[in-house]
Amino acid sequence: MSKSKTKAKHNPIIDCLNQIFQAEMSGVMRYLHYSFMIMGHNRIPIQKWFRDQADETKMHAIQVGEKITALGGHPTMQSLDVRESHDHDVNVLLKESLHYEEETLDLYKKLVALAVADDDIALEEMARGFVLDETTHIEDVQKMLRKKG
Repeated sequence: MSKSKTKAKHNPIIDCLNQIFQAEMSGVMRYLHYSFMIMGHNRIPIQKWFRDQADETKMHAIQVGEKITALGGHPTMQSLDVRESHDHDVNVLLKESLHYEEETLDLYKKLVALAVADDDIALEEMARGFVLDETTHIEDVQKMLRKKG
């Protein structure tokens, strides 16, 4: 049995998972809000992309919440502050998305390191999968922000 399953209180793994849970839950709110605020001739595909991001982020939050409880922890009810720029230009929203994805990626990388140190291979594999997902999101947003040519 890994060390993480023996001690739930003040466990750095559960603390990190709760930070990730907060980030993912804030991502659901962020991406849904962005999807509502898209206007113009490209509304439908961009709105769909933001809604797809919200759905995927919700699934990440569910997986992380389940892992927290599997390790004996309690998913937090505290939420992160989601800053509202009130600038709903697609490029601005994409830049905000990029910043959010980079912060979330850092949390998942921290979780990988904690899982390795705890010798919890299953948690490490889960975290690495999320690192791949977040890296892919970052690359997609970077491509979307790139100028043609």
